[in-house]
Amino acid sequence: MSEVMNTIQDPFYFTVTGIPVFEEVYHIWISIPFCCLYTVSIMGNTAILTAIRTEPSLVQPMYLFLSTLALTDLGLTLSTLPTGMLWFNIQKFSFEGCFAQFLFLHAFSVMESSVLLAMSFDHYVAIYCPVHYATILTNSVVGRMGLSILCRCVLAALPSLFLLSCLPFCHSHLLSHSYCLHQDMIRLVCADIRVNNWYAFAVVLLIIVMDPLLIVLSDTLILKSILGTASWTERLWALNICLCHMLALLVLYVSMVGVSMIHRFAKHASPLVHVIMANIYLLVPPVMNPILYSGVFHLISQRSMHLR
Repeated sequence: MSEVMNTIQDPFYFTVTGIPVFEEVYHIWISIPFCCLYTVSIMGNTAILTAIRTEPSLVQPMYLFLSTLALTDLGLTLSTLPTGMLWFNIQKFSFEGCFAQFLFLHAFSVMESSVLLAMSFDHYVAIYCPVHYATILTNSVVGRMGLSILCRCVLAALPSLFLLSCLPFCHSHLLSHSYCLHQDMIRLVCADIRVNNWYAFAVVLLIIVMDPLLIVLSDTLILKSILGTASWTERLWALNICLCHMLALLVLYVSMVGVSMIHRFAKHASPLVHVIMANIYLLVPPVMNPILYSGVFHLISQRSMHLR
């Protein structure tokens, strides 16, 4: 017990926890489903990257966006691996290591949302005006979109990291998750955090609110166009694509909003609820995206070949 207390009070480390309620001896069993999810995520996203890399005909904007999404999911998966703590009871994170993980987690989360938004624009162009697809989404346009996504991630994650790193952590350094989240770290600060809260609110408004609205608008325009002019076969293609895209949207944003709402309005809820929501937010999208989007781009490829 004294060793644990010393670890918690150590000013140079954060201490992460496992799954609350369960005894420490059960962590190795709890880690098995986590390990399965991570394996599926890594294998699925790696398979997509390998297929696109080895097939010359897939060097198209739509597959470049899919590659970016797969890389983002791999980065998010590798940034959150908690099985070391569950299997080997590794609980101490240095301040530098915890802030580095904080940066990667939030940067990849913003990138995930940004790539989904870019993919919705790609779907719109591919379905709404397939004849002009190659002239609209040129290499330069795709490159500028990629640069915009990168700048967006930097502008969203780096200021939050800087603002948080300047604050004193004078409470317990015990985190309630298996990794370092902004919502979890900010509650350990014993200083005025209004600037942090306002900046976090701006990021939430820009990412969690605006991106889904734009994606829903894009899918609505696609369906409106297809249902008014296309054949039943084309309508079915468009409906499947929009459905898969909306499922991916729900998987990401419902869990993202859930984590934010619980930390803001349900602070006294069971720690188990916080941990489960955080793991759903960081584990489920990288597992589901390869399944959903491999089907989406298969449908788009079939339609492109049909039009030719």
